[in-house]
Amino acid sequence: MQISITARHFELAQDDRQFAEARLEKFSRFASDIHEVRLVVTSEDHRYAAEVTVRLKQRDLAIREEATEPRLAIDRLADRVEAQLRRIHDKRADHKRAPGAAGIAEPEAAADDELADGGQG
Repeated sequence: MQISITARHFELAQDDRQFAEARLEKFSRFASDIHEVRLVVTSEDHRYAAEVTVRLKQRDLAIREEATEPRLAIDRLADRVEAQLRRIHDKRADHKRAPGAAGIAEPEAAADDELADGGQG
């Protein structure tokens, strides 16, 4: 996973850059197919906007957050990206498990219904 961090119209402090790298590294826990993460932090009239583009194998995520401090914008942005990646991960996991789980549960339920109907009738 490649990570690139860019600051526009200001100089991003070294500790903020390290904080951003640490937060962006954690994305690999949710998706193993991340190719590239690009973070752009922009200063706009006493506000900082953080934009990230996450390139996955079959999709791209693009999210933007604003705050009064660059670290806060990066933190909020990372939370939103982690939530998105968690949703994608859960959908992938549910999609893979659904056929096996549905096939096992249905015959047992059908057998219970037949026993209940057959005993009364």
